[in-house]
Parts: sequence; structure tokens; C-alpha cells
Amino acid sequence: MYFVASVQELQELNPFIIIGCGGGGEKFANFQGIKSVGFIDDDKQKHGQKFCDNIISPDLHTVSKSTDARSVAIMLPIGAEGSAIKYAVQAIDLGLNVVSSFRSLPLHRNQSLLAFAQSKNVQLKEISPRLDVVKSLFGTAPSTCTEVLPKLDYKPNTPVVFVGGTSQECGKRTTTRMLGQTAQEKGLNPGIISTDEMGLEQPVDLNFRAGSLSVMDVASAVMGSIKYLEEEKSPDIIFVEGQSSLTERGNPHPRGLSAAILVGAQPDATVVCHRFNHPYRHPVGIKQEIKAIEAMEPTKVVGISLNLRNFTGDRSKEDVFSECAKKYKLPSVDIFQGGASILLDAITEYIGIGDVEK
Repeated sequence: MYFVASVQELQELNPFIIIGCGGGGEKFANFQGIKSVGFIDDDKQKHGQKFCDNIISPDLHTVSKSTDARSVAIMLPIGAEGSAIKYAVQAIDLGLNVVSSFRSLPLHRNQSLLAFAQSKNVQLKEISPRLDVVKSLFGTAPSTCTEVLPKLDYKPNTPVVFVGGTSQECGKRTTTRMLGQTAQEKGLNPGIISTDEMGLEQPVDLNFRAGSLSVMDVASAVMGSIKYLEEEKSPDIIFVEGQSSLTERGNPHPRGLSAAILVGAQPDATVVCHRFNHPYRHPVGIKQEIKAIEAMEPTKVVGISLNLRNFTGDRSKEDVFSECAKKYKLPSVDIFQGGASILLDAITEYIGIGDVEK
């Protein structure tokens, strides 16, 4: 319909003014045979700088009049749909063809824009996420792109603790909650973020199902939650519940979710949870999870929370905790038997809060 089907189709609309001096704009300019004659960006700090052999300008009208451009390519990120439509209207009014990448705001939902382009006798094309391909493969697909949140790049001002684990249902939610409760009991002001709709038990400040978001939105959702808590609560420490595992086998789908939450949390310290003899999951192990977490983010695993729900070994529980602590050289605890206090001590000693100096 309005989809761009090939790079040859784009070449026929040369030369282009490209709006958006980021990854999308550079990618478009690098298409074979594309001629770019100008770049536009709203970021004042970019104006006057060279980008893809062109000088970045703030004004579409000026660039269109000073070049032989026939078309505009709008390559703005999710969250900038308002600016994208503004530029599309300007370009059409200047008699320029428009290639857009609205993604979460597809052209078939912009009938007035299509009618305006037709009235000006210019082409309006869309580089779509091709959800029709997904639907042909699986018989179902979202009606539009599910990536909708603005791209945050926020660095927390508060120490953050990520609670990860070796599998789903290994104790992350309970450990996060009890760490928050223990922090309160010790006179700290914690922020507690649950990334699952089941995070209903107190204490918890925010809970949302991260798995319902596009993986591209998860990190922003976590960063935004941390920023919100810092502004509303001024916490001393923030605990972020992870989902699934980076290494679990047999269920690969949530592993990317775990990674996105970890990236968004940007934790100073991490706790890893593990459940013995998991009845329906396939954890690889504590060692592998620690290695994966510390390789992915500049964080330090400072303790292990052991879930004994399915523990059936012939050794005593005391021996298991002792062996785990010795093997990994980390505090290894039962969160229900004073373990939250031990883990919190390890966290505060590592990051230096409260009465502890790092």
C-alpha cells in the first residue's frame, strides 16, 4: 500500500533532506544509491556540526530552498511522533515527497496526512516494521509497533540493587520485598520496584509487568521508574526486581527481558537468587548467572539468596549454606531466616550507605 518495498524505490525519490541526526538518519543515508543533501535536527547542540558529509541545520524551509532536494526522510525515534508529523506537514507544504518511519503511528492512521499529500501531488511512503510478515509467519501480530516509550538515558543518583536469579520463580520477588522491608527496619528509606504484575505484597512502591512491553521499552521503563522514585521519595537505596534469568535453558523467551531490566537498573550491587531442584525450570547454575550479570553490566554480585522450597538433599541446610558461601565466596542465605539482614549488610558494606563508608 504505502510501504517502501525496496531501496530502488527510495532511489527514485532522490535527493533527500534527512530529518534526525541519529542512528536512523545515518542508516538511511547509508542506503545504496541514496543522495543526501541536508540534515535537520531539533537538538541545538548539533546545529552547525558535520554529519554524513552534510552540515546539520535547524530549518527545513531554508535547506529545501538552498538545495535540489525532492524528498524528505523522517528518521526520528519512538516518542517523537509529534515532531515527525510536524515535519511531514512542512515538507508536503513545500512540495517535497515524504518517507517516514513513524512505527507506532502508521500511515493508515493518518488519513488527513495522506489526503494532504495527494492534494499537493507528492508521494508519502512508510518504512514500516512489517508486522504483516510476522502475521504471515504466526497468524497473529500486534496492530502497530509495540515500541512506544521515549528513549531515556538516565543515570541514577541513588545506589541501585538488582535482584536477579538463575530461573523464573526462584525467589526474586520475595527477596526484593524483604530487602526493602529490612532496609526500612534499619532506618533507611528504600525505593522498591517490582517488574511483575504479581508484585502486590508490601512493601513496594511501583509494580508493572515489564514483560508486557517491547524489549526496546523495558530499559526506559526501569530508568523512568527509578527517576520517578528519586523525585517523589528521595530514597537512600533502590531495589529492582529482575525477571527470569540471563542463562536459564528450556525457556529462552524471557532472557532478553532479564537483560533489559538489568541494563535499565544500572545496578551498583546485585543479589542472585537460586532454587534447588526446580520442578519446572532448567537453571544452568549460580556460577554462570553471576558471570553473565557481571559481564553485562559494571555491577558486583554481593550475595546469594537460596530458595529451599524443593530442597531434598541428604545434607543439612546449614551445610548447604556453608558450602555455597565457601564455593562462591559470598554470603549465602535463607531470606526467611535472617538472610535479608545479612544481604543488606553485604550491600551497604559494598556500596557505602547509612553508617558505612565505602
